[in-house]
Amino acid sequence: MPVIFVHEGAAIDYTPAADVAAGTVVVQGDLVGITRLDIKAGKLGALAVEGVFDFPKQVGDGIEYPAGDPMYWDEAEQVATPSATGNKLLGKTVRLAGETDDTARIRMSQ
Repeated sequence: MPVIFVHEGAAIDYTPAADVAAGTVVVQGDLVGITRLDIKAGKLGALAVEGVFDFPKQVGDGIEYPAGDPMYWDEAEQVATPSATGNKLLGKTVRLAGETDDTARIRMSQ
């Protein structure tokens, strides 16, 4: 059977079990997506899996994240982190995130 093209893949279908607000990070196995709109429980919506997003990060942790650094999603803390251990790949930073910044701008790449 041949492989069949479905779509570009910047977003994927997602049907949540509970209501999910816009801007929520959703982890499915090793796949991380972001809701761009609110999605009601049991209703088909979409998760963005590509694009550039501002993710929350730890403030005052003494770490700067230079552009091009790989970043991961810490689901327990709900923040982006440079630590791969126990976390899911988000992508790479696209600009410097200083130690006092509360977000890191990340280009998602799965």
